[in-house]
Amino acid sequence: MIIKFYEKPGCINNTKQKLLLQSCGHEVIACSLLSEAWTAETLKPFFTGIPISEWFNRAAPRIKSGEVNPADFDENAALEAMLADPLLIRRPLMVVDNAFICGFDNDTVQSLIQQQDASHLQSCPNLLDPCL
Repeated sequence: MIIKFYEKPGCINNTKQKLLLQSCGHEVIACSLLSEAWTAETLKPFFTGIPISEWFNRAAPRIKSGEVNPADFDENAALEAMLADPLLIRRPLMVVDNAFICGFDNDTVQSLIQQQDASHLQSCPNLLDPCL
């Protein structure tokens, strides 16, 4: 299966996620989430059925600093903020067939990786942990 995979270039977890998908026999086409020419119309389908606060990358510097609180946004304001600062977008974003996927911890991803445990690949690793 071909998977279009929008990532933050250089992200350790995105690299691990792509390798896992490839090891399961999928062709992964990597694209930069940061340089994509997003519009509200092209970004919104990735978030269908997901609460707005879960659209956000909790590891984004502006969220970690408290400058941005995902709970404060309605749909339009969230999309505007993400278009202005793509680091706020939860990743990866993937297109598989006609399905738009946000994150790596959902049923669609589990079916793609044939039930392998990928829960540890959703959040950014703690670089202080010597086991990572």
